Amino acid sequence: MSDIRIVTFTTDFGLNDPFVGIMHGVVLNIHPETSLVDISHAVASYEVFDGAWTIAQAYRFFPPRTVHVVVVDPGVGGTRRPIIVETDDYVFVAPDNGVLSLVEMREPKFTVRHVTAERYFLQPVSQTFHGRDVFSPVAGWLSKGIAPAEFGPEISDYARLGLPTVERIGENSLRGVVLKVDKFGNLITNISEQEAPPLFTTAPPAVSILIAGQTITRVCHCYAEGGEDEFFAIVGSSGYLEIAARQASAAEKLAAGVGTPVGVVLGG
Repeated sequence: MSDIRIVTFTTDFGLNDPFVGIMHGVVLNIHPETSLVDISHAVASYEVFDGAWTIAQAYRFFPPRTVHVVVVDPGVGGTRRPIIVETDDYVFVAPDNGVLSLVEMREPKFTVRHVTAERYFLQPVSQTFHGRDVFSPVAGWLSKGIAPAEFGPEISDYARLGLPTVERIGENSLRGVVLKVDKFGNLITNISEQEAPPLFTTAPPAVSILIAGQTITRVCHCYAEGGEDEFFAIVGSSGYLEIAARQASAAEKLAAGVGTPVGVVLGG
């Protein structure tokens, strides 16, 4: 009996159709003892980066040897490959479209295999639902103890996303972008402690943060510290600088979104 007991699912499928339940059934039909966990099925449709962000935030909070299935797959039925990725503690099953790029940035070990052993697929394989016919059965067999090496050869030419970087403009100035808008309308930037260490301390220095024509000068420790009708910055649970508004959507109020530039000047 395998020590791999948990399979998670991250997709852009939503919950209005039976797709998610079908994938669950495929895994359980192969290995009924598997525990299934849905991380999210609300990834923005076709948005590979949004899927990459979602799985990168969640995967490491699961027990070692969890199998993570990630299906954000606008290239389904095309030439993109199905892959298995092994890190030190986890196994991932996904399309080869860069959806695991942010996981790779966090992990010292990142071994990628092209899944070619079609005997582990459901047959016939649909051209439109590889989540059912490829990724879920592979995850089921992995959870049952089949070694990743049994599914196909190791590859090095796998897809990676081109990720936005933080640009340093001067000694105390930098420019980033909004990476993600969460359900509450908080604007999550790509600025982390690595780029602006002083902002991630318990007593951040004076700062000017420029976004969508507004200048923000306060870094709060929690959302409740924000004043009425005030925009403020906060270090979010993701480890990135966020722009927020108290009990309101900063994204809507600023008319800002993914890709909006964010300037930071330390010292005000």
